[in-house]
Amino acid sequence: MSVDTVSLTGWGRTAPTTAVRFRPRSYEEAAATVRGCGPRGSIARGLGRAHGDAAQNAGGSVLDMTALNRIRAVDAAAGLVVCDAGVSLHRLMEVLLPLGWFVPVTPTTRYVTVGGAVGADIHGHNQHVSGSFSRHVQELELLTAEGEIRTVRPGTALFDATAGGLGLTGVILSATLRCHRVTSSWMSVDTERAVDLDDLLDRLAAGDHRYRYSAAWIDLRARGRATGRSVLTRGEHVPQYALPARARRTPLSFRPGPLPAAPALVPEALLGGAPAALLNEVRYRGAPKYRIGELRQLAAFFHPLDGLPHRDRIHGRAGSVRYQFAVGHGREETLRRIVHRISRRRWPSMNAVLKRFGAGDPGWLSFPTPGWTLALGLPAALPGLAGFLNSLDEEVAAAGGRVCLAKDSRLRPELLAAMYPRLADFRSLRAELDPAGAFRSDLSRRLSL
Repeated sequence: MSVDTVSLTGWGRTAPTTAVRFRPRSYEEAAATVRGCGPRGSIARGLGRAHGDAAQNAGGSVLDMTALNRIRAVDAAAGLVVCDAGVSLHRLMEVLLPLGWFVPVTPTTRYVTVGGAVGADIHGHNQHVSGSFSRHVQELELLTAEGEIRTVRPGTALFDATAGGLGLTGVILSATLRCHRVTSSWMSVDTERAVDLDDLLDRLAAGDHRYRYSAAWIDLRARGRATGRSVLTRGEHVPQYALPARARRTPLSFRPGPLPAAPALVPEALLGGAPAALLNEVRYRGAPKYRIGELRQLAAFFHPLDGLPHRDRIHGRAGSVRYQFAVGHGREETLRRIVHRISRRRWPSMNAVLKRFGAGDPGWLSFPTPGWTLALGLPAALPGLAGFLNSLDEEVAAAGGRVCLAKDSRLRPELLAAMYPRLADFRSLRAELDPAGAFRSDLSRRLSL
């Protein structure tokens, strides 16, 4: 097991803190590290794609789980896979697609570990029909604060606390997943433009049930009648028989290619004002008003930016803040008000996404809840950003909504109970399971989890 002292941040590259990093290569080494952690505790970390501080632990230890990356068993008939927590979704796709299976849920990057996917209970463009990641987990192996390895299954309090629990109930060592049957690695994609936010909400409400995957890029710089104008993209897996003859020769190939290299740091002058407005204008006008049945490969549909080096630096040297909130059906006026407030700021948000959520899953701190969710990224150096986002938090909480903790880096703890009604249950179970606080993170201290 390798050990070093490192400065760590989340994907947003804000608020670095220093911790001792352990890289266990066996379950026994992971258990020894947990049993020997000091008063500042320990937290598991995967590929570092949590945007905020959920996988940091100032003055304590961090368990880098990426060396625990074995795929232990695949049942190609039933679509079940047993794998270590350090296996990435990218690796699962490489193994499963040739067998005719796809991961049940993927976010906009495939460079997420299975342990991170459970700990954050990640959601994707199919949340409205497939739920979040934990819905497809058959069982987990969890390393507790006492160094014991427990098998945890859905329907138990420990499972509900662990799914979305951000690593604070223990170290996820392995998971058994149910996958989605496919017969090709191609997607059939429908694209349409929405002229404003109300048009977009109407299109999502009327048509989402016909698609497995659905999401809209939203132009948060547009104002006036165009406020909330969007490009809505929806897709389905293409059956092998519907592929063109050439693609039918290798229907399940998975060869995501790299994108051209970006500069290591984007100049600050390109992040605001006219350049951002021009990029949004080009993106909106360049999208088809209505197009159906476009063929795209899986990587191009789900993870178009994964091949772009340094994409975490696109918002400049100070890093970025990823802000995602959800509000329920019937709270559309809150969503409209927030979109208008953001658009009036004219801030450079080039990767804002709006989706419709379906039923949530039982995880006590799991983010998805029926309604609407908006995610956006902003340069951390924007003047007045902290106060503005604090005011959005208050508006979201007052509407019965919530902020995504896996992407959070700045939420105030006094709003947490209003956003997550099972917070008291989570704290109570943690106190019982881990009274000495073996599992801690910068996020857990900031939010008193």
